[in-house]
Amino acid sequence: MTFVQIVDYETKRPEALNALLDKYVAQSQGKRTLTHSIVGKDRESENHYVDVVEFPSYEEAMKNSNLPETDRMFKEMVALCDGMPTFTNLDVVRDEHLNTLLVNRMFEEIAVKGDMSVIDEIFAEDYIDHDVMKGAEPTIGRDKIRKDVTSWHGGFDFTFTKKAQLAQDDYVTTVWTFTGTQKAEFMGIANTGKTCSMDGTTTFRCEGGKIKEAFWHYDAMSLMRQLGAME
Repeated sequence: MTFVQIVDYETKRPEALNALLDKYVAQSQGKRTLTHSIVGKDRESENHYVDVVEFPSYEEAMKNSNLPETDRMFKEMVALCDGMPTFTNLDVVRDEHLNTLLVNRMFEEIAVKGDMSVIDEIFAEDYIDHDVMKGAEPTIGRDKIRKDVTSWHGGFDFTFTKKAQLAQDDYVTTVWTFTGTQKAEFMGIANTGKTCSMDGTTTFRCEGGKIKEAFWHYDAMSLMRQLGAME
């Protein structure tokens, strides 16, 4: 279970504290177990700061606390603070990145199930589509998704396997594998009945609760070779 520690403190020396944290990151390289760190400054109180530190589990957090580098950093941190920092320890019971949920609906409900009714719900009207196979100029509008889904579902029974997914700010990148069995003519290729696979990566940019832009990169040449369309 993911574990989060909230460190609450006041300091009049934020620059020195930032330098201390940079030094800790360098000195604990290859040893520390924390995976994510955020430092926030209170808008209502000039000297009030909050650090949010994430670990894979409580046990990994305890390992990190026992590092000599962590102990040394904490003692130096206390010297820079106005009073003793306070700690809140949290087991994460729900963790959702809403843009990731939006993107997963695209893969699961539109791409795999072919539910066209979801397109208007999750794609912006002026959606921008960058497709490595369609040339340098992007395509504007939701119709690009409708046409692509119709084409792929017409030619294949398929699914997507998500290998990795990363969300940062407004962007969600998914590394995927397409696995499909050809069932009809596709892009001028007669039905082969073959089961093929293709790797790809898609980065979606979300805005206002909808998918605004996408960048598609996939190994179409490999798919064509598997279908016998090229050597």
